[in-house]
Amino acid sequence: MSALDDPLKKHLGTPAKQLAEGLELHTVGDLLHHFPRRYNERGELTSLDSLEVDEHVTVVARIEKCTLIPFRGRKGDRLEVVVTDGRGRLSLTFFNQRWREKELRPGRSGMFAGKVGVFNRTRQLTNPDYELFGDGDDPDAPKAADRFAGRLIPVYPASAKTPSWRLALAVDTILDGMDWTQVPDPVPASLLAERGLIPLHQALEQIHRPRNQAERLAAQDRLKWDEAFVLQVALARRRADDSARPAVARRPRVGALLDAFDAKLPFTLTDGQQRVCAEIFADLATEHPMHRLLQGEVGSGKTLVALRAMLAVVDAGGQAALLAPTEVLAQQHHRSIVEMMGELAQGGMLGGAEHGTKVTLLTGSMGVPARRQALLDLVSGEAGIVIGTHALIEDKVQFLDLGLVVVDEQHRFGVEQRDALRAKAERPPHLLVMTATPIPRTVAMTVFGDLETSVLDQLPAGRSPISSHVVPALERPNFLARAWERIREEAGKGHQAYVVTPRIGDEEDEKALKKAAKEPKEGDDRRPPLAVLDVAQELRGGPLAGLRVEVLHGRMAPDAKDEVMRAYSAGEVDVLVATTVIEVGVNVPNATVMVIMDADRFGVSQLHQLRGRVGRGSAPGLCLLVTDMPAASAARQRLDAVADTLDGFELSRIDLEQRREGDVLGQAQSGVRSSLRVLSVLEDEDVIAAARDEATALVAADPELTDHPALRSALDSLLGAERAEYLEKG
Repeated sequence: MSALDDPLKKHLGTPAKQLAEGLELHTVGDLLHHFPRRYNERGELTSLDSLEVDEHVTVVARIEKCTLIPFRGRKGDRLEVVVTDGRGRLSLTFFNQRWREKELRPGRSGMFAGKVGVFNRTRQLTNPDYELFGDGDDPDAPKAADRFAGRLIPVYPASAKTPSWRLALAVDTILDGMDWTQVPDPVPASLLAERGLIPLHQALEQIHRPRNQAERLAAQDRLKWDEAFVLQVALARRRADDSARPAVARRPRVGALLDAFDAKLPFTLTDGQQRVCAEIFADLATEHPMHRLLQGEVGSGKTLVALRAMLAVVDAGGQAALLAPTEVLAQQHHRSIVEMMGELAQGGMLGGAEHGTKVTLLTGSMGVPARRQALLDLVSGEAGIVIGTHALIEDKVQFLDLGLVVVDEQHRFGVEQRDALRAKAERPPHLLVMTATPIPRTVAMTVFGDLETSVLDQLPAGRSPISSHVVPALERPNFLARAWERIREEAGKGHQAYVVTPRIGDEEDEKALKKAAKEPKEGDDRRPPLAVLDVAQELRGGPLAGLRVEVLHGRMAPDAKDEVMRAYSAGEVDVLVATTVIEVGVNVPNATVMVIMDADRFGVSQLHQLRGRVGRGSAPGLCLLVTDMPAASAARQRLDAVADTLDGFELSRIDLEQRREGDVLGQAQSGVRSSLRVLSVLEDEDVIAAARDEATALVAADPELTDHPALRSALDSLLGAERAEYLEKG
């Protein structure tokens, strides 16, 4: 057992309870891997009677007086604080920071750091950094002062009960008493030497107590490698396990369904589609399950590639299931696939083609007779292709021979949901997951090599460019008026438009809004988001009066949703006012303009997906991002970034920069629970790539890590039960 596994209470006593409750730090390893989020460069501790002007100093003193002084003749104020160490006095000045008056109370002690200046012949620090010890004398203050006076001061992610300087004291206590002989290094010594990396014990010392920037950087390099390497070993072992699992090879038959479908296509596949199809077919032909991620721009033809893979599996005697996140998308996929296949989708029916198969739809809202027939089609094998929502995962759903699972917009489904569908096959089916704009976790998994990746970065011929613009509705009301004029102009040409809003506006929606109003989020004092029903009513009676305006949202009855989409697809509706139910899969080539209301309330990926609903035909597309946010706000800058590029992969990087990677091995999809502490998916791709090569070679030579017990222990510690189960399911 490593010394890193020791409980903190064994070494720290009472403070260990605060670390556990406030920061979930329970062991020595937890604390030593709770790295500083930044470092401050501070001067040496200095007595107040010996301060030199222009010096960077750190002083320990008690607050003697605190006075708020308004400016004369203009807005603003300054807070004057006088501190003393018993031998001298020093003035601290804070401009327009009156809130500090509550904590900088006379009698409190702390450490104050900044550059010494002079005002009215009095030495002062302007807007200094500081750490307060408590409301009275603190027995730990001398120790904290010594720690604070270092040249590089670590600033830790802290809690209300455990400030950064107390964490520094706890780390010091642990490091001073560490027996490093009881901490085996998980990285082989030969690999450390080859890459010029310092030992683990030295890295942990230097990340917390660096004497200079060079030591800090050396520690970070080593710890980045640890994170990348251990993760890559986990993923390499999973890939090795997958390769060892038996799966049915699915090779298409010459002259059968796939060839008949290809002969029907009225166009030629792009070079990118041909290349990706070849990669997928090569995987399907192997006797271990495919795990492939298909990334492609909106409108790049991912669905066609997936359909050809499904037809190949049907040719090989198996069945294929396409899992879609919404009923609207499932119905759209079913409709478009049946249209593309024609008589080939009528296998076993009168008029069906010789090599045809049945294409079945299964959703949760289907009536009993239709559902019963769909289930019979699957279990009998009559349906070679099934398209559905979460209803496919239910226990009653059985397949004769499930050979391929295709997951569209994979970030919408949890690991358990995908695993439940794959478990319906006797032997592991092949898996193809698709996404247009990878969300951060998807990007992270892609960079880490958890899935083999195919990329479609070429749009089919005939697709038109999309221009995007931000519409600042508050600053330029005439711009919004012009947006409605553009819709009328497009309708006059026979084209159609979308208007997207963040919420529905029905009774259930209003209840949720009222509840949210009672529990407002800090700093969010904006008006409620616009609603589909309200906006549609205003448009019908105002700027779009006379046009055929319909609504679409997720709480409509399935038949009603389907009827609206059919009417819109047939050109019987001019303007569709909708929520994000149209985000993916909806394909109406005649739609040329989209207006997204309250665009700042949507994520980068959502905006890119929504925008992809226009420009799908021969006419140019236009996307207008309407917002009330000021130009300098982060939300507005995010919209500007979306408007500036149509590159979904670039937008995914922007999204990742804002939200971080998420838990790369776990189930979180935002940065809050990231398992990465020093490694950055964006900045350290070269480290990750090198670690993957080394991990793959090591696992090939020692699959069970028999010769690397320290690495195996590090792997167990990193994964834990939850993440290990996640990797098994994946």
